[in-house]
Amino acid sequence: METIDPSGTLTSVPGFRAGAVYAGMKTFGEGKLDVAILAADRICNVAATFTQNILHSASVDINRAHLADGRAQAVVVNAGIANSSTGARGIGDGRQATEWTAGKLGLAPGDVLICSTGVIGHYLPMDKMRAGIEAVRLVADGGAAFARAIMTTDTRPKHGSVRFGPYTLGGCTKGSGMIHPNMATMLAFIATDGSIEPSFLQRSLSRAVSLSFNRMSIDGDTSPSDTALLFSPVDGVEVVTEGSALGQEFVEALEALCIYLAKEMARDGEGATRLIEATVTGAASENEAAALVRLLTTSYLLKSAIHGADPNWGRIVSVVGRSGLRVAEPAVTVDLCGFRVFEDEQPTPFIIDKPEVVSEAMKGDTVTIGVHLGSGEGTATGWGCDLSAEYVHINADYHT
Repeated sequence: METIDPSGTLTSVPGFRAGAVYAGMKTFGEGKLDVAILAADRICNVAATFTQNILHSASVDINRAHLADGRAQAVVVNAGIANSSTGARGIGDGRQATEWTAGKLGLAPGDVLICSTGVIGHYLPMDKMRAGIEAVRLVADGGAAFARAIMTTDTRPKHGSVRFGPYTLGGCTKGSGMIHPNMATMLAFIATDGSIEPSFLQRSLSRAVSLSFNRMSIDGDTSPSDTALLFSPVDGVEVVTEGSALGQEFVEALEALCIYLAKEMARDGEGATRLIEATVTGAASENEAAALVRLLTTSYLLKSAIHGADPNWGRIVSVVGRSGLRVAEPAVTVDLCGFRVFEDEQPTPFIIDKPEVVSEAMKGDTVTIGVHLGSGEGTATGWGCDLSAEYVHINADYHT
C-alpha cells in the first residue's frame, strides 16, 4: 500500500466520473456548488453503513431499498437541505430525484442512490433539484467539484486517494458539525476500480468505519443522514477475496483512507483550531478502550481546556473516573502532548514544576492524549477537536 495522496479524489479511480453545479439550495459554504453526481461506467457492488439515529432521513430509507440487491451505479447528492423529518413527501421527492438522475444517465432508478445534507425539516425544492441534476456535466476529473458540492459548514473539501496493488481507492467526506458517528452530519463516498467480493467488501467497510468515522467526534450529536458508501465494479479482471494477499492490501488501504478522512473532518470541526488525538491502552477490551476515547473527545470541559492550551490534566482523570470502565487505579497513567502528567495516583513532578512547557506544546496543531488503564490489552485511538466560541456562533445562526 502506498501513502495517502491528499490531492486524490473519487475520480482518481479509473471508471468513475463526477460533476457538480450550484442550483440555489445552499446559502452558506465555499464555492456554493450544491448538487453533485458520481457515476461509475459499470454496475458496482456497493457496501454501505448508515446512521443509527432512529429518526433517519428519507435518503437513508431510499438507499436501503435501492441496495436490497447490493448494487448501484450512481449517487446524486444535494447540500443545504437534509430532507429529513419530511414524511412521505420527503420519500417521494428523494425517489423522484433518483429517477431524474437515472433518466439523465440511462440507468434504472434502483441503481441510483441519493444523499441529502443540511437543515432538517425542510422539503427539497424540486424545481431547483431537477434543474441542478439536468445541469450537472459528468467529467473524468470532476471529483474535486463533487467534494466541494457536498459541503455544508465545512471550510474546505476533504478528499484523498491511495493505491493498493494495481488498483486505486479514492474518497471524500463532508461534515463539520453534528458529528458523532454511530454507524457524523457526515457523508462518506469511496470508490475503487478493484472488483472486491461483495461480502468481503461490506465487512471491510464496516470494520474501517468502526476504526475511523466511529472513533471521531466533534460535538456529540449524531445526524439522521449519516451514510458511507463504497463502490466496487462487479465485472473486474480479477475478484479480490478476503484470503488473498491483495485482499489484505485492500483492507489496509481502506482503513488508512478512512482514518485520514476522519482526521480531516475532525481538523475542520466547526470553530476548531486544534485536532485532538486520544489513545487509550490497557483497557479490558477494544470496545472499552473505544468507549473511553469517545468520552475524551466529547468532554466539553476538556475540549475547552485544549482550546485555551490549559494543561488541566485533571479533566482527563475525571473523564476516566466517570467512565464506568474497568480500571486498575494504581496503574493508570495520563500523557498530554507526550508528557507524563499523572502516574502512581498523583501528578508527576514534571507537570507540577513545568506546566508552561505542556501548555506551549498544546498550542500546536495537534494535541495528543494518552491514557493507560492497566486492566487488559484493549487499545483504541480516536479524534476530535477543541471547543471554541466560534462553534457557538456558527450553530446559533445555522438555521436563521
